[in-house]
Amino acid sequence: MRPVCPVVRLYGVEGHGGTAADPFLEGKERWFHSNWGITNWMHLLREQGLRTVTFSPFAERHSAWQWYAGYSEMHNPGKRGEEVADDITPSVLDWINDNTQSDDWFLHVNYWDPHTPYRTPEEYENPFKDDPIPEWYTEEVRNKHWHGCGSWSAQDGMGYGGSHPYVSPDYPRQPNKMTSLKEIRRMFDGYDLGIRYADEHIGRVLSALNEKGILEDTVIIISGDHGENLGELNIYYDHQTADQFTARVPLIVHWPGITKSMAGVTDTNLHYQFDLAATVVDLLGGDIPDNWDAKSFAGMFQGYTKIGRDYLVITQAAHTCQRSVRFDDYICIRSYHDGFHNFPDIMLFDLKDDPYEQNNIAKENPEKVGKAMKILTEWQSKMMRTATQPSDPLFTVLKEGGPLHTRDGIKEYIERLRDTGREDCAQEIIDSHPEIFDKE
Repeated sequence: MRPVCPVVRLYGVEGHGGTAADPFLEGKERWFHSNWGITNWMHLLREQGLRTVTFSPFAERHSAWQWYAGYSEMHNPGKRGEEVADDITPSVLDWINDNTQSDDWFLHVNYWDPHTPYRTPEEYENPFKDDPIPEWYTEEVRNKHWHGCGSWSAQDGMGYGGSHPYVSPDYPRQPNKMTSLKEIRRMFDGYDLGIRYADEHIGRVLSALNEKGILEDTVIIISGDHGENLGELNIYYDHQTADQFTARVPLIVHWPGITKSMAGVTDTNLHYQFDLAATVVDLLGGDIPDNWDAKSFAGMFQGYTKIGRDYLVITQAAHTCQRSVRFDDYICIRSYHDGFHNFPDIMLFDLKDDPYEQNNIAKENPEKVGKAMKILTEWQSKMMRTATQPSDPLFTVLKEGGPLHTRDGIKEYIERLRDTGREDCAQEIIDSHPEIFDKE
């Protein structure tokens, strides 16, 4: 998930390419140090006396060099996100062995194994091979998706036609087209194995801290940058929408002296990812900058269980252009550009009764849709009133031709849809995107 609240106010990154892939320039108001330079998370941790260290290829993968802001040490494994855990852990263990005799450090370790392409080594045994696939996923679901469209959908694999570097013998655990429930099984196993493999390497890091005698005195935070759709909304092993599955991330926190009394407690409140940053700064005794929209939920660890937000506004602009409102038991998704998946302009899902987003109930619930759209309008107005820049980066993406990953190959994809018996899908795309096809 890409955090959205501070995007308009300060940051500006809203996609993988084009103008909105880079942070806003502060312009003439920028002083010797930029606002970003003195209010980024790692700088604030350094102000609390921490030595900040990262092992991650993320900055190079996305040319997101701002990622390094505030870090004292940056270690790039060098494969641009194609790493397996074995490329990361040995260097991390060496760092722990050489540096943890001193206190006051923050160590960030980035594992990519659950991300496509599924890359768990072939010799690693699959403990999930006899487990059933999730009950919600049936042959009926697969067949319906097979006749749908969009990149990374059931019939179209990775990209519009499946021609992608991840589709190769180098990644035998990575499926491509969902031709049968057997392939669906490969998908779930590939994802679960990636998580399992990363978990084992996290265990190795924790064991190294334990051998140093400092595990129980060390704050441990395990999280992720985004979730993953595994068939939901006809998107497979990717994160293309502003929906529950792309936006929901894990968060496990062990904080000595604070979380012990809450062992096993699950926080079901709504938080943005960047609320974690505010919480860490808060717990360390620092001040949360005025230009952050993040809110600390540190009180949760003192037993105040109702700390959270009434709603979240979530943005996606890399594969689609969407904003959604997550409130109560619902998520309402507004599509400004559907990424050629033929999504309705507005979708509403009841996540309590329909946790896998199978039934769009927007038409039957105009009052819920109205509530969500009112929240979205008020949120956007507030963001623009407090913005450091006069433009909403989501609309910058739209002006520049839509999400990066949809810009090339759509004309050829229309022909592919026709050649594979999906003329109805092709015509719907043409009708709903006059900005492209009316030019012909």
